Amino acid sequence: GGARRVRVLIVKTSSLGDVLHTLPAVTEAAAAHAGMRFDWVVEPAFAAVPRWHPAVERVIEAPLRGLRRGPLGDVPAGLAALDAELREGAYDAVIDAQGLLKSAVLARRGRGRHFGLDPASIRERPASLAYERWVRVPRAMHAVERTRHLFAASLGHALPGRARDHGLGARVRDARADAEPDNEVMLLPGTTWRSKHWPEAHWCELAGRLAADGLEVRVAFAGAAERARAERIAAAGSGELLPEGGLDALFTALARARAVVGVDSGPLHLAAAIGVAGVALYGPTDPALTGPWSDAMEALAPELGCAPCRARRCGSPLPPIGGRAALEPPCLGRIAPRRVHRSLLARIGVA
Repeated sequence: GGARRVRVLIVKTSSLGDVLHTLPAVTEAAAAHAGMRFDWVVEPAFAAVPRWHPAVERVIEAPLRGLRRGPLGDVPAGLAALDAELREGAYDAVIDAQGLLKSAVLARRGRGRHFGLDPASIRERPASLAYERWVRVPRAMHAVERTRHLFAASLGHALPGRARDHGLGARVRDARADAEPDNEVMLLPGTTWRSKHWPEAHWCELAGRLAADGLEVRVAFAGAAERARAERIAAAGSGELLPEGGLDALFTALARARAVVGVDSGPLHLAAAIGVAGVALYGPTDPALTGPWSDAMEALAPELGCAPCRARRCGSPLPPIGGRAALEPPCLGRIAPRRVHRSLLARIGVA
């Protein structure tokens, strides 16, 4: 019958960037333990990501946001169905990689020994009461590195060197297999934080510069609110919009792009996971903690006393550059389009 397979339950429900940041730890654990297989609890919106990884066997969709927004009468049945899925198997380890109260509650429903961050390391301290085994990880460490340390300590393997492997290589090769070599730069201006936006005027100038270089400009967007701005940016670079689609379609489009430019957002972290060359634009968030985990990308940030502030809305007393409100927030407004253009061309080997 062969050796018994080690089974691990991962709880990492959201958001897109956070779920992607968990993949390298899974890749390393699977490489260190022959035959180890993972089940993964995740929000339905991000369920495609664990399905991409070859070591993930079962994806358990936890529609917490949907239950919260839906009719109250649906909640008990929805939770009961989720609970039944979580109780279905026995696990050698249950790892809460999220560190929130809601993820700790989900992790406790999994049958097995529960692992998570200790009270000094975790985001929501009471969540640590749900675990039998605590792992201490420095807070001033990149999100990917924190999760790598958590998995290595929980599962008992040594941390390998910085291989930067998200485990998506086979899927990337498939996406590129039937594609012509592309000359396309994908622009990723969308973000849920108001303070993370690079000014539209900057995007338009960059798009124009890229078009002048003979590069094809494509702009990704999500929803009606982002569409109008994306159309203006694309027009400035004689480019086009990326049709709206799910994560699988975005994966394929990014895998075929020559390069990307984006703000700190889920699509940017997906491009990093795929290994696309590019430039990442940071202001209120710290690239040392959540920068693109990829040697193919460069993160640019302003030298400004108030950045990174980690605030969703800018509270800076600094005036916008030139007094123009269009260049708020001041931190990202100070990253000039010509600087981004120059960095991108260096990344893709264009003089």
